[in-house]
Amino acid sequence: MVPPNPVPLRLALEWFLNPDHLPFLIARDQGWLAEAGIDLQLIEPAEHFDAFAAMQRGEVDVAITEPIHLLQDLVKGEQLVGFARFLHTNGGVLANRAAGIERPADMAGKRVQYPGAPGPGGLAIVHTMILHDDGVPGELTPVNCGFQHTTALLERSADVATLVFYNFEVIEARHRGLDGVFFALKDWGVPDFCQLILVALPQTLEDRREQLDALLRVLRRGIDLIKQQPALAREIWRRTTGASADDALGNDIFDATVPCFTHDFSMAPEYYDQLAAWLIETDQADLVPEPAAAWTNALVL
Repeated sequence: MVPPNPVPLRLALEWFLNPDHLPFLIARDQGWLAEAGIDLQLIEPAEHFDAFAAMQRGEVDVAITEPIHLLQDLVKGEQLVGFARFLHTNGGVLANRAAGIERPADMAGKRVQYPGAPGPGGLAIVHTMILHDDGVPGELTPVNCGFQHTTALLERSADVATLVFYNFEVIEARHRGLDGVFFALKDWGVPDFCQLILVALPQTLEDRREQLDALLRVLRRGIDLIKQQPALAREIWRRTTGASADDALGNDIFDATVPCFTHDFSMAPEYYDQLAAWLIETDQADLVPEPAAAWTNALVL
C-alpha cells in the first residue's frame, strides 16, 4: 500500500543524468519509492556545485559525490558524512598517443586537461603516476576545457585528460576515433576514488534515518534488477529518459556502466586514511581532520 503523502527527498546528482543513476530511476519507475513513502526528487546541477552549501541552505537533503570530494569538504571544515557507496568504476587518466605517450612516464612535461585547472588535483594525479613509473614529472601545464575531455584531446588542446571514467569517457573516445591510452588510478599509485557515494549532513542522518534506510533498501532492489534483468533495466532507462535505441555510443556507455554497480555499500575507514595521506603527500591538504569520521557504515551493515 502506497502511503497517502510521500515525504520529499531531494537528491543532488554529481553530474548530468546518466546511466550511473539508473538504480534511482528504476526504483521510482517501479513504484518502490512511493511504496516506501519517498517522493525522490533528482536535482541535476548545471555544473558541479558545493553540496555542503546547498544542504546548509536547505536546497537538498542528500548528494552524490566521490570520496575525494568528501575529504576535501573535511579539509574546508565542512561536516558531511558519507553513508553508502553504490557504484565503483575504473577511473584514471586518458592520454593521446599522438603526443608520444605510451606509459605514465611519458606524460612528463605534458599539458593536463581537468575541470578544476589550475587547481592542484589533476596535476597531483599525473605527477603521482609519473613518479610511480620511475619518471621525472617536469613542468606539467594545466588546461581547463571543462568536462570535455575527449574533445580537448582530439583537438590537441591537451595531451592528457584526468579524471576520466572508463565507462564513460574511454568509451566515448573510442567512438570518436581517438587513439588513446588509459592509465587507471589503482595501477599507478593513486588511491582509487572513482566511486559514487551518498553524503548528507550528520543531522540529516539522525533526523531522517528511517527514510534513508528505506532509500537504501530500494537502491539495492534497483541494482538487483540491473544485474538480474538487464533487458528490463535498459527498457526502463530508455522509457524514463527518452534515450534512443539507435544511439550506439549511449548503448555502449550503458553496457559498460551495468557492471559498475556494487552490492556492497560499505567502505573501510582505512580507505579514507589512505586517501587522506595521499592528499597530504601531494600538497593538496596540510591536514585532513579525522578522515575515518567522514564515513559511517551504520546504515549499510
